[in-house]
Amino acid sequence: MAGQRLMQASSDIFLGWRRMTTASATGLDFYGRQLKDWKGSAEVDVMRPDEMAAYARMCGWTLARGHARSGDRVAIGSYLGSGEVFDTAMVAFSEVYADQNERDYVALEDAARSGRITAETGI
Repeated sequence: MAGQRLMQASSDIFLGWRRMTTASATGLDFYGRQLKDWKGSAEVDVMRPDEMAAYARMCGWTLARGHARSGDRVAIGSYLGSGEVFDTAMVAFSEVYADQNERDYVALEDAARSGRITAETGI
């Protein structure tokens, strides 16, 4: 929970933890948060390419900010440098990862089609 609070710019007021004792165990830690936050959500399935690009930039900025808050931002910045080496490595990784996801999905479809697994579609 301490890590969660570090990563968030403004912590959820309903985020918390409690150590409890039950009949069978002592010192159990429970993490809790508000079930429904009533916040909006991005509808990525209907975004135009320019909207998706803006959304991706916002998500990247938010992720970077969270990491900067939870670690030594000077060390992270020094490690990443000012060139494009890190950017290029991330793009290459993302492309390989996306290709693997596509292969995994084809394998899932094949397994469902052959009857090796049961899959329900159209949900």
